[in-house]
Amino acid sequence: MNKIGILGAGTWGIALAKMLCNTGKEVTVWSALEDEITFLKKENRHPKFPHTDLPVGIRYTYSIEDVCRDKDIIMFAVSSVFVRQTAAKIKSFIKDDQIIVDVAKGIEPDTLMTLTEVIADELGNSGVRLVALSGPTHAEEVIRDMPTTIVSACEDMDTAAYVQRFFSSPFMRVYTNTDVRGIEICGAMKNIIALATGISSGLGYGDNARAALITRGLAELSRLGEKTGSSPHTFSGLAGMGDLIVTCTSMHSRNNRAGYLIGQGLKPDKAIKQVGMVVEGINALPAAVSLAEKYKVEMPIVFAVNDIVNHGMKPLDAVNALLGRELKNEVPLRF
Repeated sequence: MNKIGILGAGTWGIALAKMLCNTGKEVTVWSALEDEITFLKKENRHPKFPHTDLPVGIRYTYSIEDVCRDKDIIMFAVSSVFVRQTAAKIKSFIKDDQIIVDVAKGIEPDTLMTLTEVIADELGNSGVRLVALSGPTHAEEVIRDMPTTIVSACEDMDTAAYVQRFFSSPFMRVYTNTDVRGIEICGAMKNIIALATGISSGLGYGDNARAALITRGLAELSRLGEKTGSSPHTFSGLAGMGDLIVTCTSMHSRNNRAGYLIGQGLKPDKAIKQVGMVVEGINALPAAVSLAEKYKVEMPIVFAVNDIVNHGMKPLDAVNALLGRELKNEVPLRF
């Protein structure tokens, strides 16, 4: 039987745990929070999914050694800000050729590393095979077995294909890609554009503004991707355009919801508290700004969101600044 250890018992980790268990995998879930593990063991459900019973076959542990020992795959499903310290915790329990799958989305602000790069840096083990699993995938739908697509990205196509087969299910179709950096840039940066569309909705703007932000946001992501050596095709695919659309339009998107509350007048910290979950777009802002400056990429939407979230600019002033920019030609994206 295929075995997987899942690091993190949040909504995404638990949704995937349910799916994998139901497709015959031996699943062990770890959390650094003992109360979280105790609740899952006792209630056999996640507090964010109170009406969904989880498979009895899922094992829960707060032993980091237990979740890593003798596993075919170890999956990072912790928030982006905890990826490095979690990698440090598992270092002594990782075998040389271990496959590690990261489903978190973000860029480390100090190093500007993607999350698979953070894991590799912390483990210091060149034999470990790292995969980024990303795409338009809301946990709220995956846990209900609703049709979903996702991308398994690894420079080694055999490893990407192994993860593809491992995560495929009757309702989840998995594609492969070798552009790991591009996939991870999409996953981190699209959350910032979702904040922007949420702010727009909170201000009372409609579909025209949302469509403009999604389209021009994709242009910003693509420009950054090109400068960092990523494939332009990645940004027109599931992890780029697909994830951007779902995150910017869905009621399940915590980034979109947080943006809406900010547009309604709440301070960012109050918006995060009301959402009640990690808002990765806010975590991604420092790295996004630094990457844009490093590679000299024009990203006006990203900078406008940063001005609102981190510098106290009023959302309406940010909108007026975006609309008042110098007029220019639209350069089509190169897909």
